[in-house]
Parts: sequence; structure tokens; C-alpha cells
Amino acid sequence: MKRLNQFALTGLAAGVAMIGMVSSAQAQDQWTMTTTWPDNLDLIQIDRHWAELVNKLAGDDVKINFRAGGTLMPGTEVFDATETGSIEAAGDWPGYWAGRSSAFSPLATTTSLFNGVDYLNWINEWGGFELYQKVYGKYNMVYLPYGITNNESGFRGNTPIESIADLEGLRLRLSGRDQGRVLEELGGTQVTLAGGEIYQGIERGVVDGAEFSTPGVDYKAGFSEVADYWSVPGWHQSASVFGVMINQDAWDALSQETQEKLKIAAQATMSWSIAWSERQSTQGTVKFIEDGTEINQLSDEDLEKIQSVTNEMIVKGSCENPMQAEVYHSMISYLQNYSNWRDLSVPYNMSRVTDDLPSLEKIEDCM
Repeated sequence: MKRLNQFALTGLAAGVAMIGMVSSAQAQDQWTMTTTWPDNLDLIQIDRHWAELVNKLAGDDVKINFRAGGTLMPGTEVFDATETGSIEAAGDWPGYWAGRSSAFSPLATTTSLFNGVDYLNWINEWGGFELYQKVYGKYNMVYLPYGITNNESGFRGNTPIESIADLEGLRLRLSGRDQGRVLEELGGTQVTLAGGEIYQGIERGVVDGAEFSTPGVDYKAGFSEVADYWSVPGWHQSASVFGVMINQDAWDALSQETQEKLKIAAQATMSWSIAWSERQSTQGTVKFIEDGTEINQLSDEDLEKIQSVTNEMIVKGSCENPMQAEVYHSMISYLQNYSNWRDLSVPYNMSRVTDDLPSLEKIEDCM
């Protein structure tokens, strides 16, 4: 009888252990995540880095099943899919959604305003993170910025752009609502092409030139094979931000501890992304030069003109959308506030230095 009781107790313990294992397995949330980037565009590495890091840090609580862009749905549909909960998460570049709200535009990039360090500072310490939540929150989503790339390449094509006067009449692939407005004010025409369509667009003469991303990403996309000329600097995107849209219900279902792990993964990925991108940009630039690409540098006078047009565009856009005004007001306030220390540290500073900024007073009138 005693031995029988021992078997019973042993069986009971095993059963309890088994139930615990089943409960633990059931507690793990399975998330489907995709992105706007297909496998052949190197920006997907930022999304993968975050997803893999989350699986290492929070794998007992949430498992992210990552799918490359275009394998589940077109990249243009990931916003709706995340908003409605068809998928739990999607990597993106906020500027793609500027048609829904122009406030998305500066959350993605700026024309002649922020560099990568500015975005890093602003997101983490000057209120930027909260503004991402405010804008994406209107669409039932939480947003974790997790990628920053510094200044983009500039325009590539088979027509040299040696000055902004050469922009007159050119059809240029350019992403971003605010960027397109500046280009059109300078005499060019914005053409919309998906990243995967740019190579053929240049090759077949559909566009006179195109921008896409940083030199490392551009080189791996094969642009040196179809574009002889490269106009620098990339004033249209002085830096870029990437991140993950998370369905609000999926986020709320996580414990606070797990949410913090996802945020930590985003912070780590953001730090890595800047260094990764800058090294890739350096290597890509060397390869473009080795392939014989001709580089044309815009003059200081041209850049001053672009800054002036940009300032006007920022005020105009702010008056059209109070939410966009709030974002730009926060950004410019940061630049002015940071300058108290930044300007004392020249030439060892870590931010854009410019005396020509959009008027805060004019933006405030729009709010």
C-alpha cells in the first residue's frame, strides 16, 4: 500500500509538471510580423535584427514569426493589416503613411533638418517617443522606433545634377510628402516608385534620376549598374527613422515586463542600426567610386536655398495639420534647446548646426 501511494504521488507530481509545461507553452504569444521591405533590399536587416533580439529576450513570453515584405501581402497593405489586427506587427518607414496624416512625414525623415544623432536624442530625451505614440495611436497601434540611418545618398541617374538649377524639368523618384513639395518648388517633379521598381525605372528612362536609401543599401540594390551620376548630399532625407507598428490589442495582451523587453530590444537595435548603416554607407561609397560613378557636390549656396525652401514648406505644412505642427514644433524646439550645449562643443558636437531654422512663432500660430 505504501509503495502504491508512492507511485500515486510520483504520478501526481509528473502530472502537475506536465500541466505546468502545457500552461507555459500556451502562455507564449505567437506573433506574425512582416515589413515593407522585400528580401533583396538591405533595410530588412533592421527589422530582422529587432525580431531576432525579441525572440532571445522575450522568447518565453512572445515568439515573433518574421516574414519578408511581399510574402504575406504587398508592402502598402501592412499598415491596415496591423491596425485591424490581421497581423500583430509590421516594420515600416513612417513616411509611407503621410497620405493618412502629414504628421507621419517628419516622424520618418526631414529635409535639411535632423541628422541621425538628432533623431536619437529627440526620440529618447526630448519627447519624440511620445509623439510617435500619439500619431500611431490614432490608428490603434503602438510604435517602437528601432532604426536610424544618417544622411541618405542623394539622386542617382544618367543625367548629371551639378546644381539645383539642373533640377528644372527633371522627373525624379522621391519618397516623402514634404520632400516632394521642396523638390517641386525647386523645379523638379516627384515620381512615386516602390523601392523594388527603381532599378528598372532608371534603366528604362522612366525617371531621370532617383533616390532610395544610404550608399550601402543603394549599392546592394544594383544602382551602380544603371546610374552613371550621383548628386550629393542627400538633402531630401538628412536622416531616416524605421520602426515597428504593433497592434494595440496585441500589445495590451503582453505583460508589462514583456513590453519592457520589446522596448529594450528596440533601443539596442536603434544603437546598432546607426553604426551598421554608417559602415555600410562607407563601403558602398567606395564601391560606387570604384565602379566609375561620377559624383557631383551641390554648392553651399544651393544648400542655403534648399534650407530656405524647406523652412517655408515646414511652416506651410504645419498650418495645414495641427498634428504635424506639433511634431515640427517639438523638433525645432529641441534643436534650439540643444544648441546651448552643442554650439559650445564645436567642432566635437554631435548634431546639426544651422543658424537658419523655421520660425517657431509661425508654427505656433498654426497650432
